[in-house]
Amino acid sequence: MTQFWRMPVGVLSGLLNERAVSSAQLLDHFLQRIARLDGALNTVIAFNPAAHGQAAASDRRRARGESLGPLDGVPITVKDNILTGDIPTRWGSAVYADGVPDADETPVARLKAAGMVILGKTNVPEFTLEGITDNPLFGPTRNPWDPSVTPGGSSGGAVSGVAAGLFPAAIGTDGGGSIRRPCGYTGLFGLKPSIGRVARVETLPQILFDMETVGPIARDVAGAALVFDAMAGPAAHDPRSWLPAEPNSGSPLDAPPHAMRILYVERFGEAPLDPAIAASLRTVAQRFEDLGHRVETGVLPLDIAALNAHWPCIGEAGLAFAARMIGAGFSAASPKFRAMAQRGDSRSAGEMFQIFDLIARLRRQAAACFADWDVILTPSCACMPWPVGVDWPEVIDRVAVGPRGHAVYTGWVNAIAHPAINLPAPPAESGMPVGAHLVAAFNRDRLLLRLARQYETSYPWAGRWPDLAETPRAGPNGAEFGD
Repeated sequence: MTQFWRMPVGVLSGLLNERAVSSAQLLDHFLQRIARLDGALNTVIAFNPAAHGQAAASDRRRARGESLGPLDGVPITVKDNILTGDIPTRWGSAVYADGVPDADETPVARLKAAGMVILGKTNVPEFTLEGITDNPLFGPTRNPWDPSVTPGGSSGGAVSGVAAGLFPAAIGTDGGGSIRRPCGYTGLFGLKPSIGRVARVETLPQILFDMETVGPIARDVAGAALVFDAMAGPAAHDPRSWLPAEPNSGSPLDAPPHAMRILYVERFGEAPLDPAIAASLRTVAQRFEDLGHRVETGVLPLDIAALNAHWPCIGEAGLAFAARMIGAGFSAASPKFRAMAQRGDSRSAGEMFQIFDLIARLRRQAAACFADWDVILTPSCACMPWPVGVDWPEVIDRVAVGPRGHAVYTGWVNAIAHPAINLPAPPAESGMPVGAHLVAAFNRDRLLLRLARQYETSYPWAGRWPDLAETPRAGPNGAEFGD
């Protein structure tokens, strides 16, 4: 059996274009992978009833010579907090247990317009407010590199499925690191775009102000770039998306960027970092130097202490807003989230405007900071993934930490609105993935993609697979599935 599951998006696109495989065959291949392997992972929580029809329509277009482009017929999944018409969007909560949106959110509509086949929805934590993926409706998602530990959150279902070869790509959301950290835990490439670069119109209640963006998750840079290009661009009803074109955005993905000024920030103050991650990131920094970039080690040139202190307030106030929008139905939320919303209701208007002002000042300061540096390099995560069933690691490198101790490297980027990526770094001695986090100036998304592609060309990672993905399992009539 052809191992389509091993192939990145661009290779699948080429096979479809050559008529070496049909979209219907690809869809069935990945559905069989899910049927055999997802019981151990719990990534997909709803299937698209129209998927076979979408695949058949793609095949008919190709037969007529009317392909919609390179993504036409390629399967993809959608995170379960992004609205999908005719497929439930439950946000991991009993509050939305029966919710089926009337229409697709803008990024999904654009992927459909590019011909992509929406396979289904991926698991999330309730209200996408935790760094794990678990909820009362569907239970926990597990990491294919070690099913005893979490893939992180909140895009845990998306990354676990791509990492195990259950689907070739996914889209997730990132409001504080929810694409980048899970990609770091599973050895994938993920992009958090600049705010506005991927337009969003009709959405669930936006509980993280404007900081949550929709971005691609894939095994390689080229596949993520194809998905990003299909979603990106302005929309008339989203003023945040009316961005100028990125300078040099027409440069080919394989065109290496100019020699970059990269600031490597290994630690944020006294916040602890797992030594295995530190060792891996030092190798990444050296590799960028070897590629001709100027890398300097230093401290983060932004004071994010106040942001970190106020971060819990943002989620609490946002959830209180969502509770008001939802109304009486919010009583079905889990007790800890009802309590969170109550705390949010107690926040004063003055306190919230103080946070708004803090974020605005950080954005101005970040603009000045990136006049001196092209890219800031940090770890994606402060620790390795922790056991399923535990909300967060309480200790990192023998130092006690709170709920955000593992997540210190990512939330500030959402606040400043800039693009950032997770780049797979050299794995730990255990074989578990490690993530490198790169942040660029606002509206320099393509620049990050070209830098990542340059790195990937010299230090490829897509050939690494977890054992779970490669273990054949019994299929129909005793045939082995997985070859």
